[in-house]
Amino acid sequence: MPEHDDIVTGEALEFDRGVEERLRPIDLNEFVGQPGLRANLRVFIQAARERGEPLDHALFYGPPGLGKTALAHVIAREMGAPLRATSGPVVERAGDLAAVLTNLQPGDVLFIDEIHRLNAAVEEILYPAMEDFKLDLIIGQGPSARTLKIDLPRFTLVGATTRASLLTSPLRDRFGITARLAYYPPSDLVQIIERSSRILEVPVDAEGALEVARRSRGTPRIANRLLRRVRDYAEVEGDGKVTQSVARYALERLEVDEAGFDRMDRELLLVLIKKYRGGPTGLETLAAAIGEDKGTIEEIYEPFLMQEGFLERTPRGRVATQRAFDHFGITLPEHTRSGPRPRQAKLL
Repeated sequence: MPEHDDIVTGEALEFDRGVEERLRPIDLNEFVGQPGLRANLRVFIQAARERGEPLDHALFYGPPGLGKTALAHVIAREMGAPLRATSGPVVERAGDLAAVLTNLQPGDVLFIDEIHRLNAAVEEILYPAMEDFKLDLIIGQGPSARTLKIDLPRFTLVGATTRASLLTSPLRDRFGITARLAYYPPSDLVQIIERSSRILEVPVDAEGALEVARRSRGTPRIANRLLRRVRDYAEVEGDGKVTQSVARYALERLEVDEAGFDRMDRELLLVLIKKYRGGPTGLETLAAAIGEDKGTIEEIYEPFLMQEGFLERTPRGRVATQRAFDHFGITLPEHTRSGPRPRQAKLL
């Protein structure tokens, strides 16, 4: 079982392995949420199938746990093609990628997770493979070195990343389909929870599903994880059914509040509010104050807090919003109501 601070992370945990595969949607009809992207993919896939061609290369980016891997599986299923999966950190050398590419069959879907972590030498192999379906290899070294061109079958590359800004322009520009996955509203998460409950054979009523959805940080992976933990409390301390009262009790025991905050979310905002009067406060200062790595704050905690309107990034630092003050029942300082916070005097 994950620690309290891990249970609301969108990152995949060892705890999730095996179950995620069971809960993953099979096709576009089962995929819930992202309505615009889903509608567009339906058109693109149908057009590619009617032409008898592979789907254009697709890049999905956004916070972890929103369904990027699931979409790769859905695309392969809809195209009637096998899915070959790897990840950026695993493909260390150009030869590793060459081995993967030369083993592809016509129409295969190649999924590269964390594609932003490919090193430069490996990435350069991808350019001609994506654009011309050719593999350029250098055989030998020095004056005797020669270039070998190998024809590749036409395939679809699906890339996924949580850090789209780290992708180089030449790689990003070679994707014909690019889409950012957004956080899910509670109504979509309720549908996901109800579907998962049927697969896992967990009795859940509408109010119980909504209570779990509201605290899932807009993330399907977290919703499914919380459902499984609430199920434990329902079975051990209830009658086995996930109701609103059972869900609320279990999630409070797990230290997940009504906004989906865990202990670190609350600590981050409360330090910003109480110690720095709501900000603005620099990221390094905030990281030192709560004893957390600044990269973790920037990549894991801030996206959700900003999306939900609890935190703002400004040129002068991080600022807690009115909604953050209201969440904790704290009055917004008077000087912040009519304008920006005053600059602190410099020490002479």
